[in-house]
Amino acid sequence: MNIDTSILKDTFLLLEQFHTDNSTGQYTSDIEGFKNWIAALKSTENKAGIHIIEAEWEGKSEGRTAESVISTLLVHLNRYAKAYSRSAIAGSGFATQEDFIFLINLKAFGAMTKMELIKKNVHEKPAGILIINRLIKQGWAEQTDSETDRRTKVIRITEQGKEALENQMQKIRKATHIVAGNLNQKEKLELIRLLDKLDKFHNPIYNQNIDPANLIDTVYREYPFEKNTI
Repeated sequence: MNIDTSILKDTFLLLEQFHTDNSTGQYTSDIEGFKNWIAALKSTENKAGIHIIEAEWEGKSEGRTAESVISTLLVHLNRYAKAYSRSAIAGSGFATQEDFIFLINLKAFGAMTKMELIKKNVHEKPAGILIINRLIKQGWAEQTDSETDRRTKVIRITEQGKEALENQMQKIRKATHIVAGNLNQKEKLELIRLLDKLDKFHNPIYNQNIDPANLIDTVYREYPFEKNTI
């Protein structure tokens, strides 16, 4: 059987690109992961499968980078989401959107230690402790002994907390629907894939608690990602 060597060469190049793109472990390191990566790669191409769709943004012609636009838009979207969240909890006992996010995580994932809950919500420890104490004071959460290790204290949602969540869930669901805006289902799934990829890159770095003074230099030096010249 004759094999076109150009196909082999292209396949090896794809494998090298897969290895580089998958440095954060988003895909499994097997044929299934490779196939899923190729499928995701193809989804960014146009119908002809040749050219990547070119985006335009304000300031591009003056040299504003894609990274700058991404950072700015993420900040803007976070502020929009917070505005809708404040509307969803208006008139309720929730003081901030973090209160119900902490409760939602306790309901979805079960009891966990304070630090596990704080890290799951990507919060600084002092702010996270204040939120947990506020939930306990409201009677929406309680601190108890771990069922697997009596030496460990865990936070769990109470029935009163579940009721408080349920009373706001209709508004909360409306808020989350609004945040997704005018994206169609395919666009939502693609956005989830991209944001999940970013989260998998940043979360391990965040959990190292690197000194802020050294954070940027450490990440630039030790983590693989596309480092464009500034």
